[in-house]
Amino acid sequence: MKLVKSLILGSAAALVAVGGAQAADLPVKAKAVEYVKVCSLYGPGFYYIPGTDTCIKLGGYLRMDMVVNANSVAGPNYNGPGGANNRFTNGYTWRSREDLNIDTRTATEYGVVRTYFDAVFTWTTDNYAVNGAAPGSTIYSALGGGGTVAPASAPNNAGAGNGSYGTVGVYFAFIQFAGFTMGKAISQFSAPWTNYPGNNFDGLVGGGGTVTGVNQFTYTAQFGNGVSLALSAQDQTQYFQAGVNNLSAGGAYGASDYAGTISPDFVAALKIDQAWGVFQASVAAHDNHAAYYGSTELTGHPDDKWGWAGQLALSIKNIPTGPGDTINVQGVYTDGATRYNIQDLASQAGAIAIYSGSSLPGAYGSVGFGTAPDTVFVAGGQQQTVKTWGMRGAYTHNWDPYWNTSIYGAYAGIMYNDTAKTLICGVGGAVGGTFRAAFAGGAGVTNCNPDYNIGQIGIITRWTPVKNLTFSADVTYTMLDQKYAGTITTSAGAIGKPSATYQLKDQDTVMLLLRAQRNW
Repeated sequence: MKLVKSLILGSAAALVAVGGAQAADLPVKAKAVEYVKVCSLYGPGFYYIPGTDTCIKLGGYLRMDMVVNANSVAGPNYNGPGGANNRFTNGYTWRSREDLNIDTRTATEYGVVRTYFDAVFTWTTDNYAVNGAAPGSTIYSALGGGGTVAPASAPNNAGAGNGSYGTVGVYFAFIQFAGFTMGKAISQFSAPWTNYPGNNFDGLVGGGGTVTGVNQFTYTAQFGNGVSLALSAQDQTQYFQAGVNNLSAGGAYGASDYAGTISPDFVAALKIDQAWGVFQASVAAHDNHAAYYGSTELTGHPDDKWGWAGQLALSIKNIPTGPGDTINVQGVYTDGATRYNIQDLASQAGAIAIYSGSSLPGAYGSVGFGTAPDTVFVAGGQQQTVKTWGMRGAYTHNWDPYWNTSIYGAYAGIMYNDTAKTLICGVGGAVGGTFRAAFAGGAGVTNCNPDYNIGQIGIITRWTPVKNLTFSADVTYTMLDQKYAGTITTSAGAIGKPSATYQLKDQDTVMLLLRAQRNW
């Protein structure tokens, strides 16, 4: 039987081989080659996807950043190891990034259907952290932190969190169709220049941001002559929650006490975009939805508190100082919606603890505080909104086709109402309150006031020797104007800080951002 089976299989194989050879000898009509064709409907860089009527464009950039005197690429040394201003503070932080975006568009009877996707691949090093945990027995406990660990002994690129080593991020992923935008895109509240009226530095206060996009469902009505109105519902959880702080949780400013998501933020923006420039007015409504006073439902909870924000933005083009020169300026006011002023990449400016020296006799050093949640409350009480105002702007001058310089600045003021000040600082700011309780009664505090202002000013110069390749140097100075006065005694104010007496006073810091970027 084995012999018979072998003969049958061998014969079958021979027949297949002969048949294949005969088939190969027959003439075959060549398949038409589909060449990639240029699509001129939507501007340069688009091509038709072969076999379809959809046009596609690929783009992106490769960027290298080095930040001098900062523990974060996004902002200056406002807190943590950076704010400590000691041997745990980085001399520099380094980042390399590749951005890839894919833009597709198809003409339909309802208008253009567009999809847009943008992702980044990032490598960050030399960003010292605290092994992924807040340092224990420190001022973070007093300010509402937690955890008990020794000072870290390894940098982020050796295994701690905070975005060091390689990461992948999704900036944008949205569909546009018949006036609707659905997905992750820049907030309609943001000014046309988002966080960058003339700078590269990410952390300016004074307006909304979301340069990395926010989930939204938006309808934009076009009225002609550059006038449009956008109505939007957008996710608040990722970028627009500054904190609903339960002061009964302990610490000078309690701890944020969010419940589950219940409502998106609602945004409306009116824009006029013409040859002279751009004007935009935007408003936002923000629901503050707090959890329970204590650990169970039986403890009760405060009512929801709606906050709001309003912003005006103006860009003036073709000014007399030179071709391409621009002035961008915006102003914002918030009440219970702090992130529309101290935007997500400036969030460190809403949780400041900067240390430096002191000439006060008996003081080991000095410290300046600034905390800006959306609301504060205590067990049995209702949410008290925190109000802010702010502005930012820049003037950009082109020296020639290769060089330009921008001078920019930003400012924000944070204001607690009288009820919140009493809860934090006691009656008249003199007796009791969570701030004094967090620092052994705060006997040395001569003025207790959680309000503060933060100012930023900077200058950037860019050189573009060839098209789409730019080198830039961006210097930013930050000044914290805090309202506390006197001294506090605390255990370990930040990483490496001893238990000692610290003077309460204003602080400042400066950072340098060096960047090389090739767009494609």
